[in-house]
Amino acid sequence: MEFNLSQILSTSMVLFAIIDILGAIPVVIQLRRKAGHIESEKATIVATCLMIIFLFAGETLLKVIGLDVESFAIAGSLVIFCIAMEMVLGLTLFHEEAPETVSIVPLAFPLIAGAGTMTTLLSLKTEYATQNIIVGILINMMFVYFVLKNTERLEKLFGKSGLNVLRKAFGVILLAIAIKLFRSNTGL
Repeated sequence: MEFNLSQILSTSMVLFAIIDILGAIPVVIQLRRKAGHIESEKATIVATCLMIIFLFAGETLLKVIGLDVESFAIAGSLVIFCIAMEMVLGLTLFHEEAPETVSIVPLAFPLIAGAGTMTTLLSLKTEYATQNIIVGILINMMFVYFVLKNTERLEKLFGKSGLNVLRKAFGVILLAIAIKLFRSNTGL
């Protein structure tokens, strides 16, 4: 088992862009207002566990339903592409409701560890070593925890326009990632 700094940085950046916790700050603030309190620790732990479990069991699950990782990666690249377009163009394709258990649903799943994140994990697994992906997950989840604990301060720091600029910048990065994943898994 060898750790590769380049792979860790790549997976961290890809996951950072797809999780988009900075872009989700307005949603987190809205959830906090509706629920009164968000358990940052619980949301972070649940999302981390979901991601690591899917990293290891996702491929087996795909085999059970008759799919290969490459096909899932191509489908994932299309999902990532749509998420990126949502970020860049300011569209809202997915509408979330805020139940009483906002720390788990919709915060941990699907906001942090949603379909895009799960798809990305399997796509990354086709290109990078598992241990480097796990380190990338852990780095991101430490950042997610920090953001969840400090959403109000970060909102004041960046302001509404600053958060919009960050969201659009990471949207463009995600577009490039989606195209790379599509090309590498289709051979184009």
